[in-house]
Amino acid sequence: MEKIVIHGQKRLRGEIETHGSKNSALPILAAAALANGESVIHNCPRLSDVDAALRILTHLGCRVRREGHTVLVDSTGMHGYEVPDKLMREMRSSVVFLGAILGRTGRAKLCTPGGCEIGLRPIDLHLFAMEQLGVRLQEAGGLLEFSAPQGLAGARITLSFPSVGATENVLLAAATAKGTTVLYNAAREPEISDLADFLNGCGAHIQGAGDSTIVIDGVPRLHGANHTVIPDRIAASTYLLAGAMTQGRICVKDVVPAHLGALLPVLREMGCDMTVSGRWVCLSAPPRLKRVKMTRTMPYPGFPTDVQALLSAALTIADGTSVIVENIFESRYKHAAELLRFGAKISVEGRVEVIEGVERLMGAPVTAPDLRGGFALVLAGLAAHGKTVVRGVEHIDRGYESPELLLRSLGADVQRICEDEERATQKKPADAEKPDVRPQSAGGEENR
Repeated sequence: MEKIVIHGQKRLRGEIETHGSKNSALPILAAAALANGESVIHNCPRLSDVDAALRILTHLGCRVRREGHTVLVDSTGMHGYEVPDKLMREMRSSVVFLGAILGRTGRAKLCTPGGCEIGLRPIDLHLFAMEQLGVRLQEAGGLLEFSAPQGLAGARITLSFPSVGATENVLLAAATAKGTTVLYNAAREPEISDLADFLNGCGAHIQGAGDSTIVIDGVPRLHGANHTVIPDRIAASTYLLAGAMTQGRICVKDVVPAHLGALLPVLREMGCDMTVSGRWVCLSAPPRLKRVKMTRTMPYPGFPTDVQALLSAALTIADGTSVIVENIFESRYKHAAELLRFGAKISVEGRVEVIEGVERLMGAPVTAPDLRGGFALVLAGLAAHGKTVVRGVEHIDRGYESPELLLRSLGADVQRICEDEERATQKKPADAEKPDVRPQSAGGEENR
């Protein structure tokens, strides 16, 4: 087991470049299974969730090779259609493989996905959409078995909620379905557009990605393609908030500022001086952050639910009382109990979190409850006085690539420690426990 140890109160300064988007890389990797041939995916981050996706691809019969931040997927020999329970549980968004497997083989077998416990993420919308495309479902013994006896066929589909995962599955399944699919109330996140760009590069005909209505004209088959994953807007938001919490001055480069559109006004409201130029976003924090009266998480282009816990951490040291309303997940305040250990003043009732800013946080031993909540604790540790130990680092590794190295490059005092190795070094060598039998002089310690 590993832990992150932080000695806080270091002002962060410098420039950083964020890794590729986790939420974009995962559906693109699934799409690589749908495309017949070799796909080369650049800017693919080194994350445990990505590793889980690569294991799923390998299990399905794809050949996978990583070279730095480039992943090569050859799906020519893909023969599998089942994702076993063990692999499904490793990654919360593993259900995105459903549309790709159905589109490639006409059948699929999987169970419900695992990952962070941030509340129910029902796959009802996924199932509804697949049924509209001609898919039949049988459920037995906890397994979901899908088949398309007549093949996938285009349809008009209206989602009751703009679900990112359901939108991705429709794009994947409909890309090679017969006829035209029109998807209404589609998710508009940048990751949807990135997936569509990759699929179109593979020969798909998708129009309108990024808008609420998407039109997919099915093609007989797809081929492999080269693609570069977009920058991770959530990681960029995270490090900007780290700068804000530490009275820092940092620049995040090679980002798409438009993807941060909901966060930038909030940072300005908190008193930060923001400069946006081309593919740069720079932040200069004030001596004390200001409160944010009300923030509501919403589907894109609204304030992202993935930044909610991170903003909560920053507001614990803001001047005044702030309110956050979580509209996407019903159990995404598990970080609040851990932030209380730092001396934060937070109350939660239902979907509403009220944060009363305090003068200072004090370092504490805490445990990451999930991915974003875990990094919220890292942010608190960066701003806190004294030492903070964050356990449950495996959650953080799902979405952040070597965060301790990046934070150290900005001046933070952060270390990742393997607890097993730490215990081993703390044990005394066997020889040290043996009595010293060497002759002692008359004036030695033993004769006093």
